[in-house]
Amino acid sequence: MTDQTAPDTLQQKLLERAAPGRAEFEDLVVVPIFALIVALVVGALVMLATAVDLPTIGRSYIALVQGSVGSLNALSETFTAAAPLVLAGLGLAIGFRTGLFNIGAEGQIVIGGLVAVMVGFSFSGLPWALHLPLALLAGAIAGALYASIAGALRAYTGAHEVISTIMLNLISYRVLDYALRQPFIQREGRADPVSRSVLDSAELPQLLAWLDPNLRVHAGIFLVIGAVIFVYWLLFRTKIGFEFRASGKNPDAARYAGMRASLIIVSAMAAAGALAGLAGANQVLGVLDRATPGFSAGIGFDAISVALLGRSHPVGVLFAGLLFGALEAGGRQMQVDAGVSIDLIGIIQALIIVFIAAPLLVRAIFPWGFRRAESGSKE
Repeated sequence: MTDQTAPDTLQQKLLERAAPGRAEFEDLVVVPIFALIVALVVGALVMLATAVDLPTIGRSYIALVQGSVGSLNALSETFTAAAPLVLAGLGLAIGFRTGLFNIGAEGQIVIGGLVAVMVGFSFSGLPWALHLPLALLAGAIAGALYASIAGALRAYTGAHEVISTIMLNLISYRVLDYALRQPFIQREGRADPVSRSVLDSAELPQLLAWLDPNLRVHAGIFLVIGAVIFVYWLLFRTKIGFEFRASGKNPDAARYAGMRASLIIVSAMAAAGALAGLAGANQVLGVLDRATPGFSAGIGFDAISVALLGRSHPVGVLFAGLLFGALEAGGRQMQVDAGVSIDLIGIIQALIIVFIAAPLLVRAIFPWGFRRAESGSKE
């Protein structure tokens, strides 16, 4: 009896290892969907508790849908808001996969965006085919170098990346303030801290300007698609990606296998910073055309939620970024149509993260959604 059970158990474990299938699907797809549903329900209860009546709640959620996907302009705003979130979220996902809690995407966005702007208003006369890639590359390199500071501190001194990235976030704000006061960066004739405008040859072109100049969606969405494909390839199809994931799962085992822990940490932080710097470049070259204090608008912090919601998987991060972009675009419509405070969107985002972080709670609320997996495990 025991001899027969052991091979069966071993075979079952091998099959689960070869095709994780259902469990991975639930973790990546089912749990986030249920978490979103619960967050919307609890958000409605919060509105009820703040004396918002049911018809207004209904109008607000209808406005949320209409403002995010209900028209071409709504889709344009959703994609525009989602692009930097996905780029920065991909960088954070690399860090999380490596076991690094990098929360410095905000600072890396600031530095990457600032350098991209500087390259963007320089080199007058350079053709678009050279100037735009150069500005994007400059932003990515600046973000990578800035993130590498925290990586090097972690690798060679043991300084925790949470502390160092928080400090680097604060430093980046002051660097931006200082830079915007310099004569070669500050716009001529202005006393307030604002940079010169990016030249036309360095702008990310608007994709639907021929239909309506107010449609802000730009070529950065192709950058996002390329980044998702690249990060998937990097993590799951390359040696360095395997080392990232192995180090994140078990640093001691990775070190015992001959992997260079210091190189992995610095490389992962540099890759994360490059993507965050690209997110900053995306904003200043595609949306703002200049740098001002606070141009990052907290995107780096929102990207932490995107990476967590996407389970640090490139495809998951893409859909999570689209969701948060839709919430941001739809939230503005909620405020206009239903008079609901835009702070509600922040509450819903926070609730989504709470329920994503507690999958057992989601499973307890929706047991029927996971019943098939449970019955399969019992058999």
